[in-house]
Amino acid sequence: MTDGLALLLQVADPQRAASTGVHVTASIIKIIVGFTAYMITVALLTLAERKVAAWIQDRLGPNRTGPGGLLQPAADGIKNFMKEEAQPGGAYGPIFNLAPALSFIPALVAWAVIPIAAPLPTPWGLIDMVVADIPIGYLFLLAFASLGAYGLVLAGWASNNKYALLGGLRASAQLISYEIALGMAIIPVLILAGNVTPSAIVAQQATSVWNVFSLTIASFIFLVAAFAETNRLPFDLPEAEAELVAGYHTEYSSMKFSMFMIAEFAAIVTMSALMTTLFIGGWDVPFTLWDNTPPWPVLKTLVTFLAFALKTGFFIFTYMWIRWTLPRFRYDQLMALGWRVMLPLALAYIVVVAAAVLLLAMAGIQQGPLHGLILFAMNVVLVVLLFGWADRGRIISPASSRLDERELERMRNAARRSRLSETMGD
Repeated sequence: MTDGLALLLQVADPQRAASTGVHVTASIIKIIVGFTAYMITVALLTLAERKVAAWIQDRLGPNRTGPGGLLQPAADGIKNFMKEEAQPGGAYGPIFNLAPALSFIPALVAWAVIPIAAPLPTPWGLIDMVVADIPIGYLFLLAFASLGAYGLVLAGWASNNKYALLGGLRASAQLISYEIALGMAIIPVLILAGNVTPSAIVAQQATSVWNVFSLTIASFIFLVAAFAETNRLPFDLPEAEAELVAGYHTEYSSMKFSMFMIAEFAAIVTMSALMTTLFIGGWDVPFTLWDNTPPWPVLKTLVTFLAFALKTGFFIFTYMWIRWTLPRFRYDQLMALGWRVMLPLALAYIVVVAAAVLLLAMAGIQQGPLHGLILFAMNVVLVVLLFGWADRGRIISPASSRLDERELERMRNAARRSRLSETMGD
């Protein structure tokens, strides 16, 4: 019974901590501290979003509530708590009230399997800096990430509003379309790591090169699909204000409306942390092996956590930067990109990586710096070929015209003749 409980909680290796009581206590502490830090981070990201937008647009942004506007998230939270909560007369109450939580919980729970630092030494043994280092971490992530779509779809349906319903349908179609590419992009990572545990993926990158170099195309596919999964620009079609008022949360107000915003930022943090773990080494400090080998002092835990936070922060900033830089796609372009480009590309890349890894194994080249450099060189060639072939949106129809040059010249000549005849007639 005791061994089974320790295995279920997976706080730390049973050989590294003294007792099941340590496992249980550490689990409770990590859940409380992790949830608190996560929610504070999400709240501050609402301020960071507005500050980044102001910086890009050359204005100040929030600056009057607290020093430098630091208390703006608290003011917004109090305001939303104080607002009246409205519910449409035709809405289906139980699901209408449940949908905001369904959109938030998956992003929060998925964080539990992401390692954030090197093990922490305690008097009772080493404690892994991950809430649940379960053996099926990758499958757990995919399963919970896919559940977020249910909250959006049910919110749109339960609102009994045509705009909300269209937003929910768009969200479901978009998330399903890009979730496939997202999952496919992780398969090359699993091929190199030989394991589905995020901790093993971090360890594999520490002994070779980061996957962003050895699996460049997979990292690009994952990044684009992550934007679509979080409904961020240029993929925010489910809540396109110019078309659908506010999309799936049109009928929501007060804290229920805020829950959708919190869910969006929580998903951004989770996807950024996942991108960090899968492709840029997780908590690994670059250019050193000091952080990957015993002993495990507290300083090593702090340094690796700082490295993880900086990498994750970079991707969070990228999310905000893209939002205030690019316009959104048309819906037909969004679907064409997902099904006609991302999915075939991900499938082809899996075959290429698997073949390359097999050939390197047959040549006797084991995983390490040389193995990573060979894959990096292969990816440089593939990236040049890919972006040369996909230039100017020619395969993302109808992002560009299908007319050939002769037909285009014929139409131009017809227009010139028409203008000439009009001029002569005048």
